[in-house]
Amino acid sequence: MSEIYNFSAGPAMLPKPVLSQMQAELTEYGNARASVMEISHRGADFMQVAQKAQQDLRDLMNIPDNYKVLFLQGGASSQFSMVPINLLRGKTSVNYANTGHWSVKAIAEAKRYANVNICTDSSANNFTDIEDFSNWKIDQDAAYLHYTPNETIAGLEFDYIPAVDMPVVADMSSSILSREIDVSKFGVIYAGAQKNIGISGLAIVIVREDLIGNVLAKQPILFDYATQTNNDSMYNTPSTFPWYVAGRVFEWLKDQGGISAIEVINKNKAQKLYQAIDASDFYSNPVNPKYRSRMNIPFSLADESLDKLFLETSYNANLLTLKGHKSVGGMRASIYNAMPQSGVDALIEFMADFEKHYG
Repeated sequence: MSEIYNFSAGPAMLPKPVLSQMQAELTEYGNARASVMEISHRGADFMQVAQKAQQDLRDLMNIPDNYKVLFLQGGASSQFSMVPINLLRGKTSVNYANTGHWSVKAIAEAKRYANVNICTDSSANNFTDIEDFSNWKIDQDAAYLHYTPNETIAGLEFDYIPAVDMPVVADMSSSILSREIDVSKFGVIYAGAQKNIGISGLAIVIVREDLIGNVLAKQPILFDYATQTNNDSMYNTPSTFPWYVAGRVFEWLKDQGGISAIEVINKNKAQKLYQAIDASDFYSNPVNPKYRSRMNIPFSLADESLDKLFLETSYNANLLTLKGHKSVGGMRASIYNAMPQSGVDALIEFMADFEKHYG
């Protein structure tokens, strides 16, 4: 049987060496004489897992000392609430860039706590382009600016960081660890784990120290970054197994040469797939090439009546989960860090063969 490649947008594929290591350690972790899922989060064995995972992430992203790293439950969606709860700090308005599905969800939650100024809106072009930053309408008195660097569904990715005189907050769920970034340019970075970090059930939050404390009154104590910081993300029992998996992925990423090395691989993978799409009259991608995502590549067939056959045939060829999101249709190939070049090559070969037969 040929190699199986999973193009799911999330939960997404994991590196094979990590899966093998998880399998080997599943029933007995290290010298614990029990599974990592069975040991106390406050015991020495798991504390070592937690501390090493945090340090490896700090190393990979060059996180400055004045930032705290949190491993929290609730996924990235919990941060739609936690960000305004922690960052309003006496102000009443916030800036949000609306560039896709996840921006829309973050905006809807922020409206529960503040007046939301939509500083740029890509909905008019169906989230296929990003307005030039010089034209953004930014409320200078707002508490912060929130944006989503990579929109998983539309395949729209920023190639710059908005420069404003206020904290910048980024939902990096589908782009974290895929390219080098300057963490010091952000007030808060958060990301769900199930795309480039590990498995679902965990959110990573990187928050600058001066933004911790002074939360909105009468909010859940677990939603206070100070609570989580002061308790090393263990005010309550954390998601221990996802934390462990994240740590194994960080180790794997270091073995690949770190983020600078994986960024080159990601760039090459995406360029090759986009080139195949653009060279064809049978496939198309609607996103402005300047803002095309390296992680999530949607594409349409010239004849949508062939969509079902494409999905069935690709599945039989061991190319899994290529169906596009229901709001967009067509196909979508998510090619996160764990997707090898061979997976992209197999997809391109299949697409060419399918076009030859049905185009």
